[in-house]
Amino acid sequence: MASDEPKAKKQKLSEEEKTESPTKKTADKLSPNTLFGMGNPLLDICAVVDKDFLDKYTLKPNDQILAEDKHKELFEEIVKKFKVEYHAGGATQNSIKIAQWMIQEPDKVGTFFGCIGKDKFGGILKQKAEEAHIDAHYYEQSEEPTGSCAACITGDNRSLVANLAAANCYKKDKHLDLEENWELVEKAKVYYIAGFFLTVSLESILKVAKHASENNKLFCLNLSAPFICQFFKDNLMQVMPYVDVLFGNETEAAAFAKELDFETKDIKEIAKKAQALPKVNTKRKRIVVLTQGKEETSMALSEKVETFPVLKIDPKDIVDTNGAGDAFVGGFLSELVQEKPLDQCVKAAHYAANVIIRRAGCTFPEKPDFN
Repeated sequence: MASDEPKAKKQKLSEEEKTESPTKKTADKLSPNTLFGMGNPLLDICAVVDKDFLDKYTLKPNDQILAEDKHKELFEEIVKKFKVEYHAGGATQNSIKIAQWMIQEPDKVGTFFGCIGKDKFGGILKQKAEEAHIDAHYYEQSEEPTGSCAACITGDNRSLVANLAAANCYKKDKHLDLEENWELVEKAKVYYIAGFFLTVSLESILKVAKHASENNKLFCLNLSAPFICQFFKDNLMQVMPYVDVLFGNETEAAAFAKELDFETKDIKEIAKKAQALPKVNTKRKRIVVLTQGKEETSMALSEKVETFPVLKIDPKDIVDTNGAGDAFVGGFLSELVQEKPLDQCVKAAHYAANVIIRRAGCTFPEKPDFN
């Protein structure tokens, strides 16, 4: 499945790497803080609930919504009434967590920045990030509570209610600009931010993206949701010239193509056109990776679009597809940060997504079975 182009890309990346560091970058030589993520940290609160609970808060059995006023009591009630499990969540943090799990050693290859509250949920989130072996440095403030996402499970269905709260309060000048934090940014070689953060702190994203571009490092962005392309297009397009690797799924790609008047619904054509958008760092060609659920994944690089079949899975083994996209990116980043060929990055991405959809929530076994 390997092709000349990804190999050429690998060779080129490695040569650029050599000028910076003579050390051989294999999995056991990876340094802490090589991978950097910034986004909306949410404490995932998972519980099996009953139909009455869904009805009380007018929730559909299988849906994803943002919390409204009528859901305010839900988060306390679910903790009091049901047996809950907590996980460090939010799109970017999930991907950094998965990448760290795939890498295993050393701990804290992944750094994560985001905003939380000075409260009980914030304390649990810090503990869960530590258990996932990621180096989380949260901006803590007391105006808003820690963001959370209630996963209300009934049978095979999950109804997700996200309350961004503190996640919306990230401030560049209060956190990213601090010398000790910016030093962590400078240590990284690969950067990843999910599109959701475009609604929170565009100036923080641009500062990181420009740093990556000026230092010939890899900056990765995810389209994340159709509404990002539709309602935050200006923010997205301010960041796009700095994007070295762009991720998205078929619905996000369709929304992106529509907003940019690509005049095509063909996933490969969309990948090609997104790949050709203007780019500041011309030393690297942009890579565009678009997934389509169980259908093949498309990757555009230079003039070429390659396709990769996903791993087959029996539908009855699928427990929860919600974390699949985050897991895909995490798997991809785990190999990218180790300078592996791009087809190996996609292989790892498919493996991670395949593991995650067999389990409830964005959770994983102790060790990956991937090589």
